[in-house]
Amino acid sequence: MTPVLPEFDPPTRVLKRAQYEAFAFELLDGDVRVRNESYTDPDVHEYRVRIQDGVPESCSCPADASGDDPCKHRVAVAIRPRILELAVQMRVVTDGGSSLSGDDGTTDLPCECEPLSEDLPCWNCVDAGRRDLSE
Repeated sequence: MTPVLPEFDPPTRVLKRAQYEAFAFELLDGDVRVRNESYTDPDVHEYRVRIQDGVPESCSCPADASGDDPCKHRVAVAIRPRILELAVQMRVVTDGGSSLSGDDGTTDLPCECEPLSEDLPCWNCVDAGRRDLSE
C-alpha cells in the first residue's frame, strides 16, 4: 500500500502528536476507531476515522471539522500502514467482497468451489489448505 502521508502534508506539531500520543485502534466496518489513551478519561477522546479509497478521509473529532489540515487521528492512521491496510481489507469484505490476504501476509486465491460438485473442492482451496481432497 502506498503511504498517504505526503498528500496530507500535516503540520509538524500534528505529525509529532500522531506519533507520540498513546492511540488505540479498533477496526469498524472498514473505518477505524481511534482512542487516545494519553488522557485520564480516554472515553471522551474516541473518534471514528472514515477510510475512503485507502485514505483517512475524515474524522468525527472537532479539530478535523474546524480546519483545513488533517487532524492527529487521521494522521495517526495514515502513518500506520498496517492499520490502514487492514481497514481497507475490512471495507472490501464489508462491501461484499473477499479479502485475498491471509493472516500471515500471504495471498490466497479466491474459492471457486461453488460451481463444482460437493465432492471435489477447487484447487485454490486445496492449495491454501482450506479444504482437503479427502473431504
